[in-house]
Amino acid sequence: MYIVPESAVADLVTRKDSFDAVAQVFASMSKRSAYNFPVIREAIGHADALYGFKSGFDRDALNLGLKSGGYWPGNEARGLTNHQSTVFLFDADTGKCRAVVGGNLLTALRTAAASSVSIAHLAPKEARVIGMIGAGHQSAFQLRAALEQRNFEKVIGWNYHPEMLSRLEEVAGEAGLPFERVELDQLGAEADVIISITSSFDPILMDAHVSGGTHIACMGTDTKGKQEVEATLVARATVFTDEVAQSVSIGECQHAIAAGLIEVGQINEIGAVINGDHPGRGSGDEITLFDGTGVGLQDLAVADAVVKRAIEKGIAIEVDF
Repeated sequence: MYIVPESAVADLVTRKDSFDAVAQVFASMSKRSAYNFPVIREAIGHADALYGFKSGFDRDALNLGLKSGGYWPGNEARGLTNHQSTVFLFDADTGKCRAVVGGNLLTALRTAAASSVSIAHLAPKEARVIGMIGAGHQSAFQLRAALEQRNFEKVIGWNYHPEMLSRLEEVAGEAGLPFERVELDQLGAEADVIISITSSFDPILMDAHVSGGTHIACMGTDTKGKQEVEATLVARATVFTDEVAQSVSIGECQHAIAAGLIEVGQINEIGAVINGDHPGRGSGDEITLFDGTGVGLQDLAVADAVVKRAIEKGIAIEVDF
């Protein structure tokens, strides 16, 4: 069995590696050659932590395994990342555990890759302004990945705590782009691409905020009850997702479904666009929305790429198990 510790991951995977792995997973899911198992996510009644498992099997890549972990809100005070996870990969032919990989950075990279894939396939080709809602740890990963998909000329952002927007301003500066702190109505009116990455349980981006010709990537809603955008905005958009079952149960679409504003059949798989089975954006003034709920197969695909690279470089730790 190979072990790749968290400290080694950063030198073993790039944003392009993550993008390619996640795009392949979405394509395989849409072809029904890969599927995710039911998600387990529970409040454990200790340390205010949420803990769970995401798992699945990709027959195309022979990736079988799970990600185990969750959210410990007190970790920052301990000098640790609040999100903690580990990926376990198993041999699809024998069932033996073949690798254990630190999953914290992988989670950030695969989540950013998912929205990046949606932008590549659904955003207006002429998109020039990107709007960010949320400025937490994950927002920097989201913005860096997104900026590689279009010729953006400006970054605008909003956050509940405006002082945190300096994180986004720094990333924009890395890319040589101007950054502006704005209110939500201005963000919705000006942005050609909007990424929301928050932990909100109440809608932030409202239907009235957004004009046409926009792609929205909702990346923070991954639990029952969470919500980042108004349900009527979801209903106005052409909706795509990583996995329909998660979209309607724990994703952004749960609220529009519950309100009777959309039906399950109106939610499209991003993998169908990648495979050419769905045309994607139909017009320049259309609103497209990607409901990125986060699936276990994303973690397995990126972890597999890391393990292969670690073996090639001779830095994977090999143990009898």
